[in-house]
Amino acid sequence: MTTTVGLLYPGHAAEDDFPRIEITLDTDIRLPLFHTGADEDSYRRGSLLESGAPDRLAEGVEELRLAGAEALVWASTGGSFVYGWAGAHNQIATLARSAGLPASSASFAFVHAVRELGAHRVAVAAAWPEDVTALFTDFLVAGGTEVVAARSAGLSTAAEAAGWEPAQVKELALAADHPDAEVLLLPDAALRTAAYIPELEEAVGKPVLTANQVSVWEGLRLTDRRVWAPTLGTLFATRQPVPGAVEPKGIEVRE
Repeated sequence: MTTTVGLLYPGHAAEDDFPRIEITLDTDIRLPLFHTGADEDSYRRGSLLESGAPDRLAEGVEELRLAGAEALVWASTGGSFVYGWAGAHNQIATLARSAGLPASSASFAFVHAVRELGAHRVAVAAAWPEDVTALFTDFLVAGGTEVVAARSAGLSTAAEAAGWEPAQVKELALAADHPDAEVLLLPDAALRTAAYIPELEEAVGKPVLTANQVSVWEGLRLTDRRVWAPTLGTLFATRQPVPGAVEPKGIEVRE
């Protein structure tokens, strides 16, 4: 039986991660993607807020519904956590109502994925400027996750992040890691990571969560679909959730 997760992705950067993930997962999983608009490619807080505005996200709803989406994920970390914990909930509630489908975002996906792994303490390796990274760590703390270390690469645009080679991503991950962290987070959706998550995990010696990886996992979680795919890292190599880690399905809307 086919499972279809609709993804809303801001602009163009690392969206080629998603067909790679689709191929890796299973022949009956579909990940249709809609590119949402953006006035500018910038990691400024104001630009990130504009990227996650309700009208931006609503643009792709009908196309993804027609593609058979059973759940929607706003696959932008920066375009969700900048609204704060309550604001990000409102953002997704609005999306769910407009689509009539369960919905979530990359930011909530990180919180849920950390819990899925039974972890509490994380390190953050972000491509963004420090002020944006600080907003993400605040979001994680609001979700009950302890951030023991955070490193910012200080990039200004998604285009810069999308141009990084695996060696640069690995270097950032190693610089950000901390002995007390149980999981390392690479939260920028503009970083291409789907091809080498196990290599990153081997380098830091712990599970690594990346934005496009967790966005797909979150969408599958909303559809009650569990998939075993170790080439996508520890998150996809866990057959059963840690006891007590089961999360609410997300924001459900039934018309």
